[in-house]
Amino acid sequence: MPSSSPKSRMPSIQNAEREAWIEQLEQRMVQLERLASIGELTSTTTHEFNNLLMTILNYAKMGLRHKDEATRDKALTRILDAANRGAKITSTILGLSRNRAGQMEPINLVTLVDDSLMLLEREMMKYRIDIEKEFTPSPNILASPGQIQRLLLNLITNARQAIGENGTIRIRIAPEESTQSVMLTIRDNGKGISPDILPRIFEPFFSTKDGPDSSGKGGTGLGLSACKEIVEEHQGRIRVDSTVGKGTAFTIRFPWIATAPSPSQGN
Repeated sequence: MPSSSPKSRMPSIQNAEREAWIEQLEQRMVQLERLASIGELTSTTTHEFNNLLMTILNYAKMGLRHKDEATRDKALTRILDAANRGAKITSTILGLSRNRAGQMEPINLVTLVDDSLMLLEREMMKYRIDIEKEFTPSPNILASPGQIQRLLLNLITNARQAIGENGTIRIRIAPEESTQSVMLTIRDNGKGISPDILPRIFEPFFSTKDGPDSSGKGGTGLGLSACKEIVEEHQGRIRVDSTVGKGTAFTIRFPWIATAPSPSQGN
């Protein structure tokens, strides 16, 4: 059989190069979206740091003014609490900024959810969003902490934007014996997603957002596709249920690690 000529091979080569180029662009866009989300968080937490510094300064002054032991103990305790909170915020943001997607370790979902809510606390207060938590002691999962934190921040921020103002986000974590997985559900009582759009929400570059909202956050269409990719990289599954006018729920199942304690033991 005669070999194909160089000309006949050109279209396939060009298609392969084009696909590789598109893949590189998508990866760069995902990276830019990650950096943009970190920038938004840094801007938000700057206000929190200012409050923490004012707390430290005020209680330091109080401790210097008053010589009695009780007042000084109170001042030092408040200073220590504020400093610990500042250190926690810093370590969480630094963890997000590091590109450690390939480094897996046993993690506790409850801890990461609490860290994420700490970073978003000011935003939730601003828009009068109540957070309801239902956490059942669960085994650890094997995961990249930075990637899972990015997933959580994305889904919780999306839930807040779907509500707008004055609403509730319910976060549930529980073990599921039948699938040997830890189930995470993030539910909002926002506007919901119409049935004709719902099948497309995990497509790259697809977005239901017209542009930045009042918080300055818009939609690139990469957020939920990145979430799905993160879940699949962790051998998990993600499902969405939504009703227009009632809200949306994202349910994610992560396999628990084989050496994990039984759900009744907790962590």
